[in-house]
Amino acid sequence: MSDRMTPIPFSQMVEWILEEEKSKGAVVGIRRPYRADKKYNRTIFGRTLETPVGPAAGPHTQLTQNIVAAYYAGSRFFELKTVQIIDGEDLPVSKPCIKADDECYNCEWSTELYVPQAQEEYIKAWFLLHVLAKEYGLGGADGAGFQFNMSVGYDLEGIKSPKIDSFIESMKDASGTETYQACRQYLLEHVGEFKHVTKEDIENISPNICNSVTLSTLHGCPPQEIERIATYLIEEKGLHTFIKCNPTLLGYEFARETMDRMGYDYVAFGDFHFLDDLQYEDAIPMLKRLMALADGKNLEFGVKITNTFPVDVKQNELPSEEMYMSGKSLYPLSISLAAKLAKEFDGKLRISYSGGADFFNIKEIVDAGIWPVTVATTLLKPGGYQRMSQMAELVQEENGAFEGVSAEKTAKLAENAITDKHHVKDIKPLPSRKIDGNVPLVDCFFAPCKEGCPIHQDITTYLQLAGAGKYEEAMKVITEKNPLPFITGTICAHNCMSKCNRNFYEDPVNIRGVKLVCAEGGYDALMKEVKAGTLSGKKTAIVGGGPAGMAAAYFLTKNGLPATIYEQKDSLGGVVKHVIPGFRIADGAIEKDASIVTAYGAEVKYHTTVSSLDELKAEGYDYIILATGASKPGVLKLEAGETVNALDFLAEFKAKEGRLDIGSNVVVIGGGNTAMDTARAAKRTTGVEHVYLVYRRTKRYMPADAEELEMAVEDGVEFKELLAPVKLENGRLLCDVMKLSDMDTSGRRGVAKTGETVEIPADTVIAAVGEQVPTSFYQENGINVSERGKALVNEETLETSREGVFVIGDGLGGPATVVEAMRDARKAAEAILGKPAAMDFDDTVSDLSKLYDRRGTLVETKEDKEDCTRCLGCSNICENCVDVCPNRANITITVPGMEKHQIIHVDYMCNECGNCKSFCPYDSAPYLDKFTLFANEADMENSKNQGFVVLNAESGECKVRYLGDIYTCKTSDEDSRVPEGLRRIIAAVCQDYNYLLG
Repeated sequence: MSDRMTPIPFSQMVEWILEEEKSKGAVVGIRRPYRADKKYNRTIFGRTLETPVGPAAGPHTQLTQNIVAAYYAGSRFFELKTVQIIDGEDLPVSKPCIKADDECYNCEWSTELYVPQAQEEYIKAWFLLHVLAKEYGLGGADGAGFQFNMSVGYDLEGIKSPKIDSFIESMKDASGTETYQACRQYLLEHVGEFKHVTKEDIENISPNICNSVTLSTLHGCPPQEIERIATYLIEEKGLHTFIKCNPTLLGYEFARETMDRMGYDYVAFGDFHFLDDLQYEDAIPMLKRLMALADGKNLEFGVKITNTFPVDVKQNELPSEEMYMSGKSLYPLSISLAAKLAKEFDGKLRISYSGGADFFNIKEIVDAGIWPVTVATTLLKPGGYQRMSQMAELVQEENGAFEGVSAEKTAKLAENAITDKHHVKDIKPLPSRKIDGNVPLVDCFFAPCKEGCPIHQDITTYLQLAGAGKYEEAMKVITEKNPLPFITGTICAHNCMSKCNRNFYEDPVNIRGVKLVCAEGGYDALMKEVKAGTLSGKKTAIVGGGPAGMAAAYFLTKNGLPATIYEQKDSLGGVVKHVIPGFRIADGAIEKDASIVTAYGAEVKYHTTVSSLDELKAEGYDYIILATGASKPGVLKLEAGETVNALDFLAEFKAKEGRLDIGSNVVVIGGGNTAMDTARAAKRTTGVEHVYLVYRRTKRYMPADAEELEMAVEDGVEFKELLAPVKLENGRLLCDVMKLSDMDTSGRRGVAKTGETVEIPADTVIAAVGEQVPTSFYQENGINVSERGKALVNEETLETSREGVFVIGDGLGGPATVVEAMRDARKAAEAILGKPAAMDFDDTVSDLSKLYDRRGTLVETKEDKEDCTRCLGCSNICENCVDVCPNRANITITVPGMEKHQIIHVDYMCNECGNCKSFCPYDSAPYLDKFTLFANEADMENSKNQGFVVLNAESGECKVRYLGDIYTCKTSDEDSRVPEGLRRIIAAVCQDYNYLLG
């Protein structure tokens, strides 16, 4: 496999577009075309522009198919990828070169093609966009309405070189190029293949591709050199000219303070670029001189904000020492620079914008008079090019002539960017969106939410039902695997939502909220239908009536076996009922779950403590499930003074409804979810004025969920980060001041003492340092334990060394989540039942068009009951790798005889940027791991990918690499060692997608 792309011949591109649109209703994978309305036309550089948005110079304007995809989706201004004197194989680009899972980083710069190849790609695209406009009614009748903007760099000598000079002149007038003549002739010879494109349309396609240019210079380029280049482009080349400006114009202190304030304190950069780059005091007079020069030549001049922002590689993000930051973290710097220049020039300096523009801010940017706006990072995320449609619609405006940049509006944008939730860094690092394992060669679609859920809840099924208002049916689906819908609909840690692909759009689908809506809407009807059957057979005693014990009783009795819960307290619910504060979950919700759990006949013995398993055995129980919880209190020892256990405090807080005497200053030690609950409860305790939460690292490294942290912050808990408690004396807690060390490769930072200390007022210190499993109880009852005191169990059944005795829930591995407790309960129940305790539901969607309509469309989180309409239906359609590939190198195909769409990787389109790896829900890289189509045998030999090369499409003869071996076979060979599914995929390519074969 090579990281060099092979440009697609013009004839093949035409065939691909016409065939795919006719048979699949798509063009290079884009399913929703944007059709421009001339009433929204603007004018720039003396030419019409149907929408003021498009792709930035980068991965989306490097190849013909990239530009076609962007246009079909709504782009009309194309900043072509930068050309410079160093090109092709002489250009060093480390691969992979893109990481865009949150804020974006890259280590690539100008076109990876040779400059003459880039020129050919742009001319081919120019023709194709005219054809698309007329054939599919996407633009003006004459095919106009879009503009190509050259991007050149990086010094005057290189720009004046014969190679770059020829490129510039050919883009100004391509009529003398072989490519222009060949494309024109091909279209004329094949005009009969079009329905709406005529001979006259083809003959009228202008050879004057570009009349504008954007100048990109390297960091450290002297101002005199920048001005000389711009002067040359204006005077000698007669081009409307933009100069790319860097955020370094803002100064190091501003950039560092802004990044730190917004949570990007881990983004490392020095001050040398700020010192070496163009200085603000030099830039202003230079820009004024160039404005005057361009005006005298009747040309338009402006700045392009912004060039990339160089930062250090610290966590092996990319294989380079320095990388370029873009996306949501670049926006506050870019828009701040725009605001500063808008004020400096009183709005008269034209600003072309890039740098974190997306669906959430693009309308306001354009409304401020800043356009054209080009984007890259947002197109690198799931939805891909299709995101352009929504942005193009957002900025539609009649009479959108340029009347200057509003300094007031731009300043407001810059002010708001600092606190905008779409741009500040999340309080916690992103959780992994991946599951273990490589992406399979066939049938790779699955629902990450379901896979991420410990009980594999049938989430997409009940979301569909909830969307139709069928709450009773949804409750039947939910309670098949989850007997605690009210508890999990309220306080579940919702790992499902962490895995949701919507995270890459805006926010995850509110799965937990929808579950609660279903529980509230379907509970009464469900309970009327539940009938307790006759319970017979072997009996099970369950020690502990918390979530784990409740779930175990439910699964056993629902499947016909008797079960008895032994509970110390007066009600079921365990920690959830007796410890978790009422402001987190109401008792009534817990009681409804208890009713569901006991509806099938489970017996409950309250106020009962079990100390001997032998006594239970003597009562005739065949099995015992220990759901005791992590009942041994965690202890924090200080050099002086005593601490209160967090669970003891929470239990007393709940029992006395917060009427406790713990003083006015309370310190909570810990950083987990229990610490957050404790601190929030302390804030609600009578007489408490200040609650301080002490932790040895910063918020970013606390184990608590982001949601729990945010709620604690909102409640006014005062976080004391980088402190380690030492001793409590005279109402003061002495703490060592800590400092973070450098990050390791996992992104975690160690801590070390600084030698300094601080004191915090503390009437009461509460330690939330984790509870422990009841080791002595296990040992006293003949259960073998590990060196850490945890019960040794069979991982599949959770049976201990004592036959017929199982351990589940927090008592197994320590404090965990409610849904993990239910997972354990089902494992033990199934071991006792000898069969599955629940079934899976089908979530197949018959009309995939509804799901495709959601892809590439960003929608803010809706009310819980409506949020199911944001579900992307990933088990029916994933295609993340298809969406995020700028080059369209991952292709969706329909294969006869196979239920789901299939994905193939097209080797010759791929430059190994690695972007698909970031968004594949498997711990995998589709460009390396998906079944690959090679253009020829040499390419196949040069790769390790499993894949195929077609030797004869008509006969289906091919060469296939599978499991490391290479076979020559035909798709009809039933006795081939190549699996039938792969042969079906190859056959489909030969028969229905032969335009991919060249």
